[in-house]
Order: sequence, then structure tokens, then C-alpha cells
Amino acid sequence: MTRRADGGAGGTGGIFGATMKIFYGWRMVGAASGIQFIQAGLLQQAFGAYVAVLTDERGWSKTALSGAAALQSVEAALLGPALGWIVDRFGAQVMIRAGILMFGLGFLLLSQIDSLGMFYAAIVVMAIGTSLSGFFPLTVAIIQWFEKKRARALATMGLGLAIGGIFVPVVAWSIQTFGWRITAFASGVLAIAIGMPLAGMIRRRPEDYGETVDGLPPQAAADASATGEPLDAREFTVGEALRTSAFWLISLGHGVALLVVTAVNVHAINHMKSGLGYSIEQASLVITLMTVSQVVGVMLGWTIGDRAEKRTLAAVCMLMHAVGLLMLTYAQGWPLLAAFAVLHGVAWGLRGPLMQAIRADYFGRRSIGMILGLSTALIAIGQVGGPMVAGVTADMTGDYRVGFTLLAVIVGLGSALFVFAKRPPPPQRA
Repeated sequence: MTRRADGGAGGTGGIFGATMKIFYGWRMVGAASGIQFIQAGLLQQAFGAYVAVLTDERGWSKTALSGAAALQSVEAALLGPALGWIVDRFGAQVMIRAGILMFGLGFLLLSQIDSLGMFYAAIVVMAIGTSLSGFFPLTVAIIQWFEKKRARALATMGLGLAIGGIFVPVVAWSIQTFGWRITAFASGVLAIAIGMPLAGMIRRRPEDYGETVDGLPPQAAADASATGEPLDAREFTVGEALRTSAFWLISLGHGVALLVVTAVNVHAINHMKSGLGYSIEQASLVITLMTVSQVVGVMLGWTIGDRAEKRTLAAVCMLMHAVGLLMLTYAQGWPLLAAFAVLHGVAWGLRGPLMQAIRADYFGRRSIGMILGLSTALIAIGQVGGPMVAGVTADMTGDYRVGFTLLAVIVGLGSALFVFAKRPPPPQRA
């Protein structure tokens, strides 16, 4: 009798086993999606609402507030390799629990700030929390449980990130109604109360719990691994992955894409408020439409992500990011704002899960934590550069047009990085 991750016994058959229980990998996907929803809805996509309010109330510059967003990315880049090593060897559950706690405590600290230094300190605590419990460790955990349906599983997890944006108007309403301090305090309490039970559902590898990858019956899993090249031949070590051009092209392409994503998350609401004359509530509705479109993009990836050429899809999404940002930059009314929200949202939802799925497809599961962790250093260039370029140029010129246009051009040209990121041949070993 084999021990199952959900406490039952016996094997599984596809998604459903002999006892009609859902393959535990999908339960993990649901928990990971819930954690992504919390982090996106309360911070990542709602951060712009805090920026708009604190700019008016405290008089802090856009550059200073952009620096706080950049701190999150710098911290992720510094911790990435270490977190990758830990996840590969010990699993992600304890790390995710600690991260949820720090994420919530960061919000509690944010509710008490009285200076820019304290604001930065609160952001650092939240940033460490999201690194320990966010997209990176959750992705590594999911990759270990799926292969044939990997893009579908990661897309399902990405729904949490996408749907979290729908919560932005609620955060904006709360800030306007109750104030940003009460909103931040309540966010911290909710993050801990909801996130901790979800974190407890994350497991390491299916083999440790008597399961098989994708939930296949044992014989079917054996037949799948016996077809084609040997499993070990597809599993790259970290050094072997670093020696491929695909590692660097994918990492740079991912980072360039995030130039737009992070700039929009931090500055879009403030641009629509100060540059286009809309209220925070009206701007948040555009973000809501963007989020709905992101959900559409995720579902599109769920449908075609395991069938189509992932690098081609990513290149097309980069062009959609660029065109969408230009529409936001020069919008003269609701039609262009709506077009921005749809293009950018669909591109983000479709491209996001593909970034990790393509790496796992190319390099295998064995060292994927370290491979993703080392990628964060290059990805951080986009995460830091996007908000900073937009914020600094806005302070210098008085609006976001120059910065947003520059970012759009860079991202459009960056689509070529994915075009050339072809799958590397299996590593040659003695």
C-alpha cells in the first residue's frame, strides 16, 4: 500500500484515482493560486494605489516611491540563488510558511510608518515575504508534479495572480474610505489568516508521497519515461544550463518583458490620475479590465500552452506589451485605455506561465530551483529598471510619456530574444 500526499492510499488514474480523489498536484495548484491571489490583490497590482495616495499625502517623489518597488526586485535577485538551492534540496513548504508570515507582518509595519525610511523598511519585509512564498518557490513546487500538463498547471496557478488584480478596486475603495493605514493593517491580517492554511498544502516531489508526475498510473508513468531519450539525458545540471544560449536569452527576454509589467504596476494608476485626469477609482477600473484580460490570457495559455511553440508565443506577447504601453501613454480617452488594458492583460496572462514552463521543458526538473534562482539576477534588471526609468523621467519631464515610450520600444525590440531562444540539445556526458 503506497502512501498518498492527501493521506489516502493506492495509486491514481489520470486526474482521478481509483477512489475518485483528485490528483494531489492539482490541489497544490489550487493552493498556489490562492497564495498568488493574496499577494497580487493586496500588494503587487495594488501598489500603484498606495503610490498615488502617498505622493499626495507625504509629498514623496515618484523616484523615491519607485525605489521602494525596485527594492523588491533587488532583494529577489540577491536571494534567488540561495532560495533555489534550498528548494531543490529541502522542498518549499517551510519556506512558504515563513514567507506568508513576513508578508503579513510587512503590511502591519506599513500601517505604522511615519517616514520614507520606515516605508522602505516595510517594503523590504514584504519583499522578503513574497520571495519566500511567492511565484518562484510555488512555481518550482508545481514543476515537480507536472510534465505533460506543465503549462496548463502553471497557467492555472497564474489565475490567482490575474484574478488578484480584480481586487485592486476594493483596495482603492478601502484606501479612499478608511485610509491607507487601516487598509494596510487589514491586509496584513488577511494575508496571514488565509495564506498559512494554503501554505500547508504545498508538498515536495510526488515520488516522496507514492505519486507519479502528472498523476499517471504507475505503469503509464514508467512507459512515458521509457519512451524517447533517457530521463537523465534531459536533466541539465546548473553548469550545463548556464553554458547554453537558451538560458541567457530566456532570462534576458523575461527581464525585458518585466520592464513594462513592473512599470505599469507601479505607475499606471498615477499616470492616469496625474497625467490623464482620472480619479484613483476610475483608474482602478482600467486595472480591473486589464486583470480580466489577464485571466483571458491565462486561459488561452491553459488551452494552447502545451501544444504551441512557447518561444513564439512569448515573442508575440512582447509586441503586445509594447503596443499596449504606447496606447496607455498617449491615450486621449477610454477607447485607448481599454485597448491598453486588453492587449497588456492578455499578453501578461499568456506569457507569464510560459516563462517557467519553457525553462522546465528545456532543462528538466532536477536542478530547476537553482536554474530559476540564477535567472532572477537577469530578470531583476527589468523589475528594477521599469519603475525607475518611468519614475525618474516623470520627475524630470513632468509626465510619464518619455519613460513609457522608451520602455515600449525596448520591449518591442526584445521580442527577438525569444525568437532565437531555441531548445538546446541534451548535454553531452562521458
